[in-house]
Amino acid sequence: MTKLSVNINKIATIRNARGGNTPNVVQVAIDCERFGAQGITVHPRPDERHITTKDVYDLQQVVKTEFNIEGYPDGRFMQMIKEIKPAQATLVPDPPGVLTSNAGWDTEKHFDFLKEICAELKSYGVRTSIFIETDFHLLDNAKALGVDRVEFYTGPYAEQFAENKEKAVLPYVQAVKHAHQLGLGINAGHDLSLENLRYFKQQVGVLDEVSIGHALISDALYFGLENTIQQYLFQLRD
Repeated sequence: MTKLSVNINKIATIRNARGGNTPNVVQVAIDCERFGAQGITVHPRPDERHITTKDVYDLQQVVKTEFNIEGYPDGRFMQMIKEIKPAQATLVPDPPGVLTSNAGWDTEKHFDFLKEICAELKSYGVRTSIFIETDFHLLDNAKALGVDRVEFYTGPYAEQFAENKEKAVLPYVQAVKHAHQLGLGINAGHDLSLENLRYFKQQVGVLDEVSIGHALISDALYFGLENTIQQYLFQLRD
């Protein structure tokens, strides 16, 4: 069964636009779990433009499913992981000013850095995942790093889906098979939606978790949060 982890960054973005605590990020996380989500994802960026450091510690107290904290592994991020010990830490190669995660790690160029980071995360007892693209060599390096999972960056799939979904998904089918053969767990995220999620899941087969935020929160404006989560869970059914 593929788990749905709801990324609640956009909830914090709306809150921060006006200040105060509306919408309440912690309550939304509780509600997402109550409505069927099997995980909560946050990305506490250094500029705190959506999820803040305080949010992460507040969420630690209430998340009862899998808590996934993603981000660039600087000192602030690593201290947070050490203290909170979430179910999963997902490493992304974002520089501080980037708008959104739009590329995977170059696991050859950054091998030594990531190797040290992964070893530290292992010492905390935290499952480690890295944001990655479909290149087999990058996946081989990921295995050598000692990560538990890879999260495939699905932006290119989403961009090409309407034009040629078979062509769009093929690199992921091949890469997921290779990663599975390496013994890596398989996550996916970025621009997955109600339109393209079911096809992706059906084609790649092996898929442990998807992390979805922007599309899901946008859909919730029309369908309501509970109904939207149920629709996404339906797309993930075998």
